Amino acid sequence: MALGRPDQAAMDDAVRHLVSHYNPKGNRVGWLMLSSILVEAWDLYSIAFVLVFIKDQYHPDPFLLGLAAAATQGGALVGALAGGWLADKVGRRIMFLATMILFIVLAVAQAFVTSVEWLVVVRLLLGVPLGSDISNGYTYIMESMPKGVREVMGNRWQFMFAVGEVLTLAVIAVFLLAGLDHELLWRVTLGLGAVPALVILLMRHDLPETAVWLIRHGRFREAKRTTRAMYADDLPMLPDRDVDVPKPRPTAFLADLRRDPIRWRATLFGWIACFAQGSEFATFGFYLPVLFTMVGVSGVLGNNLVLMALYSLAAVSGWVGPLLTPKIGHRGISIWGFSIVLVSLVVAAWAIWAGHSAVLPFAAAAMLWGHYWDASNCMTIPTMVARPEYRGTASGFAYMFVKLPSFLSIFLFPPLFTAVGQAAATLFVCIFPLCGLLAAIFVLPEVYGYDGD
Repeated sequence: MALGRPDQAAMDDAVRHLVSHYNPKGNRVGWLMLSSILVEAWDLYSIAFVLVFIKDQYHPDPFLLGLAAAATQGGALVGALAGGWLADKVGRRIMFLATMILFIVLAVAQAFVTSVEWLVVVRLLLGVPLGSDISNGYTYIMESMPKGVREVMGNRWQFMFAVGEVLTLAVIAVFLLAGLDHELLWRVTLGLGAVPALVILLMRHDLPETAVWLIRHGRFREAKRTTRAMYADDLPMLPDRDVDVPKPRPTAFLADLRRDPIRWRATLFGWIACFAQGSEFATFGFYLPVLFTMVGVSGVLGNNLVLMALYSLAAVSGWVGPLLTPKIGHRGISIWGFSIVLVSLVVAAWAIWAGHSAVLPFAAAAMLWGHYWDASNCMTIPTMVARPEYRGTASGFAYMFVKLPSFLSIFLFPPLFTAVGQAAATLFVCIFPLCGLLAAIFVLPEVYGYDGD
């Protein structure tokens, strides 16, 4: 049956009803969606520490070695856009199951490559489900948790990153202390990413399709069955029949955003913040090993242990920031986060220029603390304010702005670092938190508790 005005009104009422009242199975849904970030953190940080062993074994040229590290970022660009669009088209549940299956297969395949060229190919493909799963996971959270709660959960993604980083570094440290053969070490490390992915797949298997997606696609009878099972609610405002809903074009979400000033400004900020936080971290992350060398830390194991300490502190920041969001709002957490990063980088640049290397670890710790605040809501905001029919696409589009600077920084920042020196390069990085801070002050409207579904 074709969609009529009464059916459209009933759809809108049902969606608002769900987002305002229901939270299935407590916070379990949110944690299961964010858990895939552990998989991404494992992949990103394990490759950084095993590249030295891959280089010793295969002796690739610097470009090929850098491409092996960056390939997942490039694949994630494709995955974010394609995966977000597919989540809107075929459903959230199909996508979050498919992405984990793909990741398991490709993570294991990494362990058996016979050349760096094949490693690049596998990691490029591996990035596709990674990028897809993040955008799909955020979409699921925003449609399965009530307003206010969903924002706090969405902002916890940086906490999950820090936990994943610490776990990765701890496992690699154990392998190093055990004296594992270097070839076996890098193969096992990369292949182990399949283990948490398998656990996540099994735990997600019983999650249903979101009722919001079913409603927006006119599948009223299935939506009623879902809410009856999960909430004991029959959604009486919906008729007991399905309707045909016109499928919007994937790019229509941009035109839809421009019609609503709040949606548009919030989304524009999200894009800027995604790019700014991704750039500040990818560039400064390159600098961290040099920083450790300057203060006397040497060797792979030594770098591991110091990074574990820093990311343990970052995990605390990633937990505290979301808890503060209901009190100071999205604008507050962004303004404070970008401000802390900006000041920390200025101090780090001064310390390098003046030769006060003892200051650098404290500047790095402060920078990470601020970064885990300013990065917390850059995906939450554009996903939350998007209309449900465009939400996957909007989330994937935003995640593209996270992955693009990560991919580019691997190739562009090292030559800059070499050309202008450590102090000037660190000062250059200040451009990114400054842009994020100005966007938080002048572009972002306060959207905590936003109800635009």
